[in-house]
Amino acid sequence: MKFINKIKMKIKNKHKPRFIAMGYAAAIIFAFVLSTTTNNNVIASVSSDSIEYINMLDKENEEIVLMNINNNYVDNEFGILDNLKVLMKSDNVKEKSNKFESQKTEELVRKTIEIGKGDNFIGILTQKVGLGYNEATTVINSLKKKYNPKNIRVGQVIEFEVLEKAENNELISLEKIIITQGHSKRIILKKVSETEYKTSVEEDELLEEVVSSSGQIRGSLSGAMNANGIPNSVVANFINIFSYSVDFRKDVRSGDRYELIYENKVNKDGKVVKTGDILYAALKLHNDILELYRFENPKGGADYYNEKGIALKRTLHRKPLAFQNARISSPFGRRRHPVFKDTRIHWGVDYAAPRGTAIFAAGDGVVQVAKYNGGYGNYIKIRHNSEYSTAYGHMNSFAKGMKSGVRVKQGQIIGYVGNTGRSTGPHLHYEVVRNGKRVNPTAIKAATGENLNRNALANFKKVVSALKAEHKTFFANKDKKEQKSAKR
Repeated sequence: MKFINKIKMKIKNKHKPRFIAMGYAAAIIFAFVLSTTTNNNVIASVSSDSIEYINMLDKENEEIVLMNINNNYVDNEFGILDNLKVLMKSDNVKEKSNKFESQKTEELVRKTIEIGKGDNFIGILTQKVGLGYNEATTVINSLKKKYNPKNIRVGQVIEFEVLEKAENNELISLEKIIITQGHSKRIILKKVSETEYKTSVEEDELLEEVVSSSGQIRGSLSGAMNANGIPNSVVANFINIFSYSVDFRKDVRSGDRYELIYENKVNKDGKVVKTGDILYAALKLHNDILELYRFENPKGGADYYNEKGIALKRTLHRKPLAFQNARISSPFGRRRHPVFKDTRIHWGVDYAAPRGTAIFAAGDGVVQVAKYNGGYGNYIKIRHNSEYSTAYGHMNSFAKGMKSGVRVKQGQIIGYVGNTGRSTGPHLHYEVVRNGKRVNPTAIKAATGENLNRNALANFKKVVSALKAEHKTFFANKDKKEQKSAKR
């Protein structure tokens, strides 16, 4: 009691009535805390009247005690008030912490959903994400501004960010959708208000790298190129470039060589995202060397020319089929007719190929005829220039839009292999007409495009010189290999 009386004497007289009670409470609390550190049976040392008195302290008195402690109205003898502060503050922090934890009722969750067979976007949003039909429709309408939701494919993974209730994972709202396309492009849908979504496209900047390669052909050209790590898309482009002047079934032999320089598109991580253009392509067939350089001509298009600026690609295609390994089932010239069983002139070349194989336009031109034509069956005739025309017979069907007067580009699909008309099996009957006279398609090299001249030719030669200077080592090694081969 002497200790408590000493605290009471320290309190200023104007606060005496109120602080006698507060001091008394502080002393009891201190005694309680001090006792717990030395005596596990602390409850026995504190009277029930004292505990009842502490419990009677209302919020207002608690705040007054703290205020006066901070204003030093009571001496801090024996650390009583420090202990009182710590006790009250720690209880306050714990109370606030519990209150904060109880308020954590929602959380942002990222989910990935893999597209399965038969899935569609509206079903994914309603059944797998949990949106209502109307909101799912709103989402799809926003996506359509930048992306066609019908383009999803089996195995594709789409990311969703959703807001859920923390206690039971119940969906609150859809916040974001991320659809990755390739290695560098993303379609992103974000929620911007309670009823509105916004779709944007993010695309990483791609860098260009130029790659050179050469090799000897053992077996097939595609096999040799793949063995040196050349992507299939580049291999297909390389074959397409030369298919206008090379019969890969007959002309390419083991021991021949290929050479090329092409572009790659790489992302910031150095991963090849897609392949670019072939800048230089060459084939060494026996003692014949074919070299082509890519050049953007004055008309805005890009073509491949030899070193003199001659557009070899514009030579009429000798085998205008997607199936380049198609065999000749009937050559040009005299033969025994398979239907009439007599000897007649066969005015074209027949290429046996599976039904439905795509047929290409042999060169740029205008469709003159596209109809069923007696023994030719479904038949198309194309005029390329004043000198050359080509004809295609026994088609199964025409490509969409094929009719008289339509302009076509070299390599464009005009129809599909069939067995219509007088025919004993699916094949393409192919004719080349020069100045009104049918000639052997496998022997003719008809340039139907424009070669480079004047300013265009001068610019082309600058491009060739720059490419050779940039890849000096490649071309030097190439020349050495050619000289070594020639000596043999």
